[in-house]
Amino acid sequence: MAALTAPGTRALRIAQTRTVLLLFFGYASCYFCRSNLSVATPLLVDELGRHGVSHQQALLGLGYLASAGVGAYALGKWFLTGLGDYWGGKRNLLIATGGATLFTLLFASSSALPVFALAWIGNRLSQSIGWSALVKVSSKWFSYAKYGTIAAILTCSYLIGDAAARQSMAWLLDRGVGWRGLFLFGACVAGLMFVCNLLLLRESCTEEGYPEPAVNPGNVFAGAAATPHSFLERVMPLLRSRAFLTVCLLGFATTMIRETFNTWTPQYLHDFAHFSVSRAAAWSAIFPAAGALSVLLAGWSSDRLGPNTRALLLFAGLSATTLAMLALRSVQPGAAGGVLPVAMIGIAGFCLLGPYSFLPGAFALDFGGKQAAAAASGMVDGTGYFGGVAAGSFMVWLSQRFGWGSMFLTLAVVGALATLGACYLHVLNSRRAIPAA
Repeated sequence: MAALTAPGTRALRIAQTRTVLLLFFGYASCYFCRSNLSVATPLLVDELGRHGVSHQQALLGLGYLASAGVGAYALGKWFLTGLGDYWGGKRNLLIATGGATLFTLLFASSSALPVFALAWIGNRLSQSIGWSALVKVSSKWFSYAKYGTIAAILTCSYLIGDAAARQSMAWLLDRGVGWRGLFLFGACVAGLMFVCNLLLLRESCTEEGYPEPAVNPGNVFAGAAATPHSFLERVMPLLRSRAFLTVCLLGFATTMIRETFNTWTPQYLHDFAHFSVSRAAAWSAIFPAAGALSVLLAGWSSDRLGPNTRALLLFAGLSATTLAMLALRSVQPGAAGGVLPVAMIGIAGFCLLGPYSFLPGAFALDFGGKQAAAAASGMVDGTGYFGGVAAGSFMVWLSQRFGWGSMFLTLAVVGALATLGACYLHVLNSRRAIPAA
């Protein structure tokens, strides 16, 4: 196809902007059906208490429920996200938003822990293929020279979606809305974006007459004689790459830390800092909000400084996150009226989430290319969420048995090991010499 004229280039930019906005708000809406469990945990504990369940048993039960949901999410990442490489990313996003809507309504319809578990597992399983949809569609709309920036913008979808969900739900709590109202509100948001993406999202720029974008020549399928067709043909080149496997292991460690904060920050601020339920929900938004700024800075800088800069940023961010975990372990109850714990949570979010965003985003696009972008993203995220399983049951057991400080000490050890892994990834990528954009 001939080179685009100036008007054609402008039209392509408009189409790309529309695509990014649909992907951004579509995935952000899923967090209104995910953050609601964390925000509503104190209320759900009270609800279960009215049915004869003790406070500690209710917390442990919800912790196991959260772990089961994360386990389903991890399995979906590994075995379902690759479907996007066959039928397209748009269908994956529709399943994610539609499933989140239906299962959130099911959760709100009951007061029994078994139904909660069924609805939450179904919700997380549906959402497991959502992020791969963003990665897959992006690979068909943008050149690899923009992977860092585009992945950063889309990563902000779940950080801003998480923060917006917590703030809006805190506002609803202040006005007397119960936990069921929070779940109904989340289902309405996700349902609206399901309809918008169904009607307006296009799978690739070629559907609107534009040429295919360039892919990273350093992806694991570069130079392959034929396009992979089976699942194994897509997965095996990735599994043979030590650098890609290191990215998966880093996803395991960083997701464990991230999911612990996502799940237990409101309860920690409620129990440890003695915040009200609504105030704890509002201040828990500082973790994803600080992370959103970090993600944009990290993505923008990595595109300009070269792909291997991502490993260095990951090393620096994990080092600082480890120090923040040790600081949180040392905080005393009621310190500075709760300001110090909130500040350290914000620092942890800023240091962790920017570099973390490279793992299932830019790194997945770099390694998977157009042939296996969804599979690569799913493998990184899936391995990560196996680590996230511990954020539910194990972390709450630690906090209840030995205090919140023991939980942060465990996360500090995980962060230190991940820091070493990021250093090793930098060495591998230097040898691999991924071509710069």
